[in-house]
This record gives sequence, structure tokens and C-alpha cells, in this order.
Amino acid sequence: MALEQIYSATEGVYGGLAAIKLKHGAYEAALIPEIGGNLVSFRDVERNHQYLREPGEDNVEELKANPGIYGIPVLFPPNRYEDGKFPWNGEVYQLPVNEEATGNHLHGFLHYIPWNVVSYGANDQESYVIIEQVVREGHEYYQYLPFEYTIRLRYTLNAAGLQQQITIENEGQTSMPNLLAFHTAINAPFEPNSTAADYVAKATIGQRIELNERNLPTGNTQPLTDEEVLLKTEGVSPYFASMDNHYTAEPQNGRNYMELTNTISGTKLVYDVGTSYKHWMIWNNNACEQFFCPEPQMNLVNAPNVSGRSSEEIGLVALEPGEIFEESSRLYIVNPK
Repeated sequence: MALEQIYSATEGVYGGLAAIKLKHGAYEAALIPEIGGNLVSFRDVERNHQYLREPGEDNVEELKANPGIYGIPVLFPPNRYEDGKFPWNGEVYQLPVNEEATGNHLHGFLHYIPWNVVSYGANDQESYVIIEQVVREGHEYYQYLPFEYTIRLRYTLNAAGLQQQITIENEGQTSMPNLLAFHTAINAPFEPNSTAADYVAKATIGQRIELNERNLPTGNTQPLTDEEVLLKTEGVSPYFASMDNHYTAEPQNGRNYMELTNTISGTKLVYDVGTSYKHWMIWNNNACEQFFCPEPQMNLVNAPNVSGRSSEEIGLVALEPGEIFEESSRLYIVNPK
């Protein structure tokens, strides 16, 4: 087989939208810069595995309408902010209330606006694409949170699966909030000829955060149910109940991760997210038995509006002028022995 067939990074099309397509060995991935820089596809084409929930080539209008529930959307800042208020260093910034049912702002802006492609390429070690957001005065986002920074995402395909590296650099003159999450949509089932009932999930959750009727933290925690204890330990169906749950993260053996295992084949999908993410959101679309979202999140929901707790505890992270934040995550397969 010619080298160009083993690995590549090319400009292509996904559902009529410009895409960067990566290939490396059995793996393929597709990223759509125009809609949130979303990596909407990660597959093993030899085994016909499809790990991420994709809109499909014939359904990109749904991706445009609901960009947060396909692929790996970037949330910055993530989740909900009460009445759209975002206090920071003595100022109160106003985000638009875009979730009418709760009166909150939800998920920031970066998951639906276009990202710039910096570069892409391939060699026998990896295939990669780099995209970025450069936020300055005049940027759509700057009017709400007026900070100057660059967010850069690098996705890499290689024999070890899909790696994601993110860097955020504060290029302004003041301290800025650094609140980040990924609304990663995982297919369960991801193997052909399997069903949702074949799968169990494990995640490094800690305490469950109690949420009020507006899906904002009350300040209390809740005891884990028996099923949530299994989620933390030996594994349980990701659809054991309708979930839109907020947890602290408790790394196990030095790692912060979700594992999804097909109990019939023994194939295990690992989502290792790095220990910068101090919280998990887990959402399964009303236990739909098609996909669920284990969302690594740096901060407590509504963190800027929470008082009486340390910034470190709630993940209200600051990035000082000139500082760079960096974290890596990986999706990979552990095959049965």
C-alpha cells in the first residue's frame, strides 16, 4: 500500500461544508472549521466503529441548528450563568440569555462560530490539524467578555487513536477567566451489530452537585445513587436513568477518564481527559440509548456567581497576562485480550 493511502491530511467536504479530513492507519477523522471547529467524526474504518455522534453527511442542517450535540464542541465558558451575569475582578459582564426556559446564558459562543485553520499535515507518525480563535476588539465574542487571547486546538490521529491538545494564551494586559469544557458526544453503541444494552460506562466522578430548577448549583451535594456508585467503580449502563448531572471529578490512579465497554466483544473506548478538568457533566438526552455526553469541565456551573468557596475548589481559574494554559485529552481503544 502506498504511503499516501496509509496517512493523509486533506481539504475535503462533509455534507457540503468545507472540512479537514485526517487518515492514519485504520482511523479517520473529520473537522468542520466553519461550525465551531468541531471534530464531528472519529472512526475505525476497518472495524466499522463510529465513536462520536455524527450529524451525517445528509444532516448538516441539524448540526448548524444544534452544534452542541455532535462531535466534540468547544464550550468557553461552559454551561450555565445565572441571568447571563459573569462577575470578574470587580466588573460584572453581561452574557446574552440564550436559554429562555431557565433565564440563563448557556455554553458560550465558540461551538458555533467559524475557526481559522492554521495548518494541517501528515507523516508516518501522525496526521494532524491545527485551528484557532484569535479574540480581539471587533471579535463577536469580545463585546461580552473583553479579553485578548488566542485559543488553539490541535487534533492528531496516530496508531494510539485521537489526541486533542488545547492551549489558551492571555495576550492582553489584564487577568482573564479561563473556563473550558467539551460537550463530547459518544456513540453507545459504537460497534456494528451491538445494542445499547451491551455497553457499560465508568467515569471518575466524585460528589454529585445538587442543581435547582434552573439547573444551577444550590451549594449542596447529593449522595450518589447505587447506579452512580457503579458508574464510579465497576461500570453501569450509560442509560440507567435520564441524566443531566453535575459531578466533581476524582481522578483514579492519577487519571481522569471515562471508559465505555462493550460487554459482549470486550472492546473498550477510553476518553482520558486530563486532570485540569475538576468537574464532569454527564448528559444522555433522556436516556436515548443512542449517545451520551461525558463532558470534562474545568469549573463548577455558574462559578463566577458562587460565593463562600475558594476559586480553586470551584474551578474559577484565572489566566494572567502572558500566561499559557495547556491540556491534552485522548480517545483510544483497548482491545480485548
